Amino acid sequence: MSAASPSTRKASARDRLLAAADELFYAEGVHTVGIDRVIERAGVAKASLYSTFGSKEELVRAYLEGRHKVRRTRLLAGLENYDDPRDRLLGVFDVLADLAGTPGFRGCAFYNASAESPTGGPVEEVSNANRAWTRGLFFELSRDAGARDPAALADQLVVLYDGAMVGARMDKGAKAALTARSVAATLLAAATL
Repeated sequence: MSAASPSTRKASARDRLLAAADELFYAEGVHTVGIDRVIERAGVAKASLYSTFGSKEELVRAYLEGRHKVRRTRLLAGLENYDDPRDRLLGVFDVLADLAGTPGFRGCAFYNASAESPTGGPVEEVSNANRAWTRGLFFELSRDAGARDPAALADQLVVLYDGAMVGARMDKGAKAALTARSVAATLLAAATL
């Protein structure tokens, strides 16, 4: 009997738990969704969750870490489409506009999870790391675009990005991200005079 090909093998319990958590937590919230629903959706035994992650809190951490990795990859890949440093900076908002136009878009997984969670703990830790990465990206892009004070421009752009993300979720479309891109262009022009 031959071994199953990689395409026909069933995903590991860990991968199935993360896929179920990603789907359910993003759509409905990390605290609204009980662990039994995640286990049922993943098609694994409760013992698999606890032997793999130890607790729901650690599953939430892994879910958010996965979201951060996907977000970082998507943003950096999207920015590869731009050669000019100014266009790269504004391209962050183009990537957000593309994402906001996809079915099932519910805003930022980190904002959503943070709004439901107490301070301290894995949600805050991973969300803070994601936010620091975003601020660092805007700093690098601002510096490369020639901003006199890249840290100040990065701070402004993070606030603008936050607003665009929330606006895109509330308006259910890309308009807020495209408006934010226009505002970012004005901020960039003022910062590089």
